[in-house]
Amino acid sequence: MSGTVVPIPLKQGMAPNPVEGDRDDPAFAELVTATHFSFLRGASHPADLILGAVDLGLTGIGIADRNTVAGVVRAWSALKTVREAQSEASDPRPLPRFVVGARLVFVDGTPDIVAYPTDRAAWGRLTRLLTTGNLRAEKGDCILRLSDLLAFQQGLQLIVLPETTTTLQRPRRNPVEHDSADPVPPLALVQPEGLMALLARLVRIAPGRVWLGAAMHRRGRDARRLAGLAALAKQAGVPMIATNDILYVTPQERQLHDALTCIRNGVTIAAAGTELEVNAERHLKPPGEMARLFCDHSQALAETIRFLDGIDFDLSQLAYEYPHEPVPEGWEPQAWLEHIVLAAAHKRYGPGLTPDVRRRLDDEFRLIRAQNYACYFLTVHDLVRFARAQEPPILCQGRGSAANSIVCFLLGVTSVDPSEHDLLFSRFVSEERNEPPDIDVDFEHERREEVMQYVYRRYGRHRAAIAATVIHYRPRSAVREVGKVLGLSKDVTARIVSTVWGSFGRDLPEQRITDAGFDPQAPEVRRLIDLTQQLLAAPFPRHLSQHVGGFILTQDRLDETVPLHNAAMADRTFAEWDKDDIDALSIMKVDVLALGMLSCIRRAFALMAEHGMGEQTLELDIKADDPAVYAMLEKGDSIGVFQVESRAQMNMLPRLKPRSLYDLTVQVAIVRPGPIEGDMVHPYLRRRAGIEAPEYPSPSPPHDPDELKNLLGRTYGVPIFQEQAMKLAITAAGFTPSEANQLRRAMATFRNLGGIDKFGEKMIGGMVARGYERAFAERCYRQIEGFGSYGFPESHALSFARLVYVSSWIKCHHPGIFACALLNSQPMGFYAPAQIVRDAREHGVEVRPIDVNHSGWDSSMEPNAGGVLALRLGLRQIDGFREEWAKALVQAREEGAFTSTEALARRADLPSRALRLLADADALGSLGLSRREAVWETRRTPVGELPLFAAAHAAELGDEPAAMLPAMPDSEEVAADYQSFRLSLKNHPMTFIRPVLAAEGVLSCAQTSAAKAGAFVRTGGVVLVRQRPGKGNAIFITIEDETGITNVLLWARLLQHFRREVMASRLMIVSGQVQRSPEGVVHLMANRVQDRTDLLDQLTEEAPRPRPGPIEEVARPVEHNRHPRDVRILPGSRDFH
Repeated sequence: MSGTVVPIPLKQGMAPNPVEGDRDDPAFAELVTATHFSFLRGASHPADLILGAVDLGLTGIGIADRNTVAGVVRAWSALKTVREAQSEASDPRPLPRFVVGARLVFVDGTPDIVAYPTDRAAWGRLTRLLTTGNLRAEKGDCILRLSDLLAFQQGLQLIVLPETTTTLQRPRRNPVEHDSADPVPPLALVQPEGLMALLARLVRIAPGRVWLGAAMHRRGRDARRLAGLAALAKQAGVPMIATNDILYVTPQERQLHDALTCIRNGVTIAAAGTELEVNAERHLKPPGEMARLFCDHSQALAETIRFLDGIDFDLSQLAYEYPHEPVPEGWEPQAWLEHIVLAAAHKRYGPGLTPDVRRRLDDEFRLIRAQNYACYFLTVHDLVRFARAQEPPILCQGRGSAANSIVCFLLGVTSVDPSEHDLLFSRFVSEERNEPPDIDVDFEHERREEVMQYVYRRYGRHRAAIAATVIHYRPRSAVREVGKVLGLSKDVTARIVSTVWGSFGRDLPEQRITDAGFDPQAPEVRRLIDLTQQLLAAPFPRHLSQHVGGFILTQDRLDETVPLHNAAMADRTFAEWDKDDIDALSIMKVDVLALGMLSCIRRAFALMAEHGMGEQTLELDIKADDPAVYAMLEKGDSIGVFQVESRAQMNMLPRLKPRSLYDLTVQVAIVRPGPIEGDMVHPYLRRRAGIEAPEYPSPSPPHDPDELKNLLGRTYGVPIFQEQAMKLAITAAGFTPSEANQLRRAMATFRNLGGIDKFGEKMIGGMVARGYERAFAERCYRQIEGFGSYGFPESHALSFARLVYVSSWIKCHHPGIFACALLNSQPMGFYAPAQIVRDAREHGVEVRPIDVNHSGWDSSMEPNAGGVLALRLGLRQIDGFREEWAKALVQAREEGAFTSTEALARRADLPSRALRLLADADALGSLGLSRREAVWETRRTPVGELPLFAAAHAAELGDEPAAMLPAMPDSEEVAADYQSFRLSLKNHPMTFIRPVLAAEGVLSCAQTSAAKAGAFVRTGGVVLVRQRPGKGNAIFITIEDETGITNVLLWARLLQHFRREVMASRLMIVSGQVQRSPEGVVHLMANRVQDRTDLLDQLTEEAPRPRPGPIEEVARPVEHNRHPRDVRILPGSRDFH
């Protein structure tokens, strides 16, 4: 009985499905293939190779990338997807068998050898072999020798290729200690040269597991070469096996492969010559074509099937076992977990637990026991315990769906009590989902490394590693690399990429090329577009990197499951599979994440303790009910505050008017693409303000008429959170918990749209069947559909809301300390130091300049004459100044204040560069020197102490008349401040440009804010922030001048016209209409944008031109040997996508 044939998606240029006449072709398996995870060597996605093998009717396909198995899980998952599709369609076609291996490339001249494991144990030996080579080398390289293979060869089937493709590999300078437990290699004799000697040796060591690979690439000598290999194989007593040594799926990808070869070798396509393949033959071929090529050696095709039959390993055999956590003697992990959680519960709630708490604990304990997750919870508890046991403690807090768990809360992992907020544990873990839990814990970003090294020490590097992240080509990097290959000059590619917004693009619209002034149909530009699009479409990987903090932990050797690599950072190792790979294989990870705000809060707490304000923790004001804090937030006064400092959040605060921690939870969640695109924001605000009544339609009897009110009452009938969408689907549309979880997964697929629409009819139909009107059901679905762009889970928002409140409390009551902590935690957040300092001064904080007699590395707080704390800027603010120089300066200052430049140089033993940076930053004011005098003095001051005068500390500089240097103009002082430390306490740069702008009719930001609603104005300022959230329908720009800020909104359709001005401007003039909300929030709705960066030249006396960045290289070619002051005056804006 024949079934329906499911269509297999094909790449352009791929042959159609085999016809009936092709079914008599001999069986053939392609076993030597490279995906694009053979970085810059293969040109096809692993999934495309699988689909190509399916389409061509291959019996089998093996993926063997160069010293890696990074792409095999993706290929395995692709085949699973095809198999499931065929099963649903009752498609009878056989699918190719998929096997996994690696192409081993040696540094000792040994020809490449493709190794396939025959069983699970052999897979472990292969991954340990790759780990051995990886950890000897710098990140991205692998140092293997033939002796390594011989040590790990048991259970490996080997295809010896005739040539080596080795390249220079870099040894690791300081390799990490790794318990490799490598087997002792056989006695290492000098390997005689020649393929025959190698085959003979391998046959002795691995009898029956060695083949000689042969390919026919139509190079003119193929027949003679094939005959020679056949004779050599016969003489060595090994079978010859047919392969095409695949580099891509279809011949059409040859051009892309040529470009990759040029990128790898650093040459242009015109100069590549013999470094390129001579033809496009290294693509997947159907069995009939391979039979024709090997017509005189048909057994070589049969050997591919014999080779395939010898393999009894599949990735599904990689059974994962989580580490057995140590517990006190006599305890089992589950019992110990329940013991410490119950002890914490009684400590928090008292001896008698409420029925709700008891129910939650019982439900969670039951599920943790059934799923055997106790050790996982104990691991996370141990990491948090370690962090808090340090001196000083490392601040940490769990977030994400883990906040739904009362076990996590009582273990101290999360800070939100689920019983207080009625959170769903099933959002975190459920029996229906059959997925491992995922607990995200944030640690201070400056001290997270201490926790990560603790993980390595505790489990050993052979059992613990960070997951990988695949770094893909993005529009900017793809254009630059391809441009180099095509021989285009840097100014051309710089101009094209200057209008690319963000780093998550997946295409290069031709309009970008036109905007840059180039003809998309010009031959070289056309090739640039086509090749770039191919790199972006896959997307194409550039290299492997480490995950932001996801650790893979195993009970047995991790390096027997996946190869490990050195990271670029010292003392870090990572596994070469990324998050999607380990999810596909059901491998658990522990997320040790970094959060800059935790570092900021810890620094603020330390400053408070230092100045007698008591010891504080994250449980500060645990009720979160301080009216002063909420009054500050209601005014939109939230620069630097966690999560609510963006322009959109600051504009929302006066409208939402938060009064409680739950209000802050809504505030965090509502300014997201999901609620905005689902049209949830305005209904929520209107109902919250009492402008319209909440709507709670009732279902038909016998259903509970108040089910929607019970579900959505706290958010006025509007679903704001993912959990509410899940509950709505279950309660009102009849979804099962499993289906609701699928809906949740679709809602959580950030930047991967399109997964939520399949639930539409089920949800609408279910609600109509329950008695709801169809129009209401459709509106509910449209709201939930918005979550497909990105919606927040309630538990995650609650966790963040605690940090919003804590950071707001510090800013409200100690604005100087908050600003100081922010400065010392840079880079982080939306705002640069100049805006942080300005905000502090507007809050009444005295800010003092950098000074060699008062400043340390960090900014600090020091009491003024009235005992009020003032903020002293630290030496870290000076661009290019090193921390070790600051430490030397502070240590030398303990002997007494510096009285001269010479004393500073001699006592602190600072190099001349450090002295000049201090002088440029005007940091010698306490020595009685102006900036120009200080610059003069440091240029003539010798560094170090001369031995001849060491005893007497004699002055080395003789007295000389004063240089009578002219005073530096105020505008030049401000420009020099910005050039040296990116802010100025003297004035704002716009003050000196104001006369020019006023003459042109350009208003200040304060005048714009005071203008009537609907007025058309022109205003100008320095660009602080550009943000393009969600789908980018609008662009938010914040500009600043000496009077304040203006919030600019530019619709996306106008961005296409003013793209270059929007993205390149440092000083921007915007024309538009003033829009004022009832709460007093002012926006300038832009209709024209001008780039007036050239006006910044007026700040300097000689008016030197700013140094061009990549954006400006076309208009202002780079000049050499320029004055050191000829640098960009203002730092770039902070741009967010």
